Amino acid sequence: MELSGHWRLRERARTALGTVAWDRFGTGLPIVLVHGTPSSSFLWRKVVPPLAERFSVHVLDLVGYGESERTGLTDMSITAQGRALAELLRGLGLEQPGIAGHDIGAATVLRAHLIEGAAAGRIVLVDAVALSPWNTPATRHIREHLAAYQTMPAHFYEQIVAAHLLTAVHRPLEAGVLAGYLAQWRGDEGQAAYFRKIAQWTDDDVGGLQPLLGSLSVPVRLLWGAEDRWLDITVGERLLAAIPGAELVVIPGAGHFSPEDEPEQVATELAAFFSAVT
Repeated sequence: MELSGHWRLRERARTALGTVAWDRFGTGLPIVLVHGTPSSSFLWRKVVPPLAERFSVHVLDLVGYGESERTGLTDMSITAQGRALAELLRGLGLEQPGIAGHDIGAATVLRAHLIEGAAAGRIVLVDAVALSPWNTPATRHIREHLAAYQTMPAHFYEQIVAAHLLTAVHRPLEAGVLAGYLAQWRGDEGQAAYFRKIAQWTDDDVGGLQPLLGSLSVPVRLLWGAEDRWLDITVGERLLAAIPGAELVVIPGAGHFSPEDEPEQVATELAAFFSAVT
């Protein structure tokens, strides 16, 4: 993978769910960055370099996203992603790494830790999907009219996805950056996968986590974009109340994709939290 230009992950690992594309940068304490939807590890591209100066930074594409395996039968549910992440962490031999999850990546991290038994030393939840209901109005509309969206002409579909992505940030996205987010969803296969992941999300994906949040015993920090229009700060405040000892840090000038809007501040907060000694 190059940290400038095209974003590429160099490594591959097999899981029961499918092949996961991943990469590692830097040396030091291990940390893992897990993206959400509809993004990929591309979301972390500006956060990785400063963290790699102090940590061994692992990034991955969830199965069905980015460069990871995707077929017409791929289970892209959060429940399945949690199992795959736990399997990957064990396969990489990571013992109690610091783990950060953004959006549904947060729910994936929590499921891997709380349900699948994956060890974690510290957890950061970034603009996190962890409480129900969590889908945006746009996504709820898609779920209610799924057949119409699945058969939509490609040029209409791509404009809808692009418009939705633009609401995830507070700062304007350059055309090349928007293209980086859209690339995995283009073409017939991309369109099918985009709607398949939405169709496969279940109430238990996130709802099953809520009764378990009070049992979290590792240090937890919440990072939240002050301008998040997908999951506003009140969601972060509810999550703060649900997790014992958690702390909430609000990122000024950031929308839902806070690692895109404010990568330097997100990296600073992650580094401070993951380097702290308990």
